[in-house]
Amino acid sequence: MIESNFKIRIRYSDTDQMGYVYYGKYANFYEIARVELFRKLGFSYSQLENKGIGMPVIEMKSKYLMPAKYDEIIKINIQIREIPSAKILFHYRLFNKKNNLINTASTLLTFIDLQTKKAVRTPKKLLDIINNNFSEK
Repeated sequence: MIESNFKIRIRYSDTDQMGYVYYGKYANFYEIARVELFRKLGFSYSQLENKGIGMPVIEMKSKYLMPAKYDEIIKINIQIREIPSAKILFHYRLFNKKNNLINTASTLLTFIDLQTKKAVRTPKKLLDIINNNFSEK
């Protein structure tokens, strides 16, 4: 498993009239965690795109347990629990400032050739990085 944590502050533009994070904004939080995880591993999304590879989300599941609120700092825990092939599955747990679990989610992404729009396997360099950082937990 590969696991990491990132913190973000809830902006006013993330919230609805009640001061709670609008449900659609959670997808942005998941993306932030994915991009930062890849960056922390030493492999950026732009490196993928420069090689002609894209990573569209093909499935997203999200469960809302408690609201996140304006100006709160939340922690996003992200995990890769299995070695990817043509698809990669990310798991998320979001916590509020009191360390209460407020959201659980997963996103399934696939790798595609940006020219042909056809599925491809995980790029070797990224797969090597994941394998080198993967630990059994």
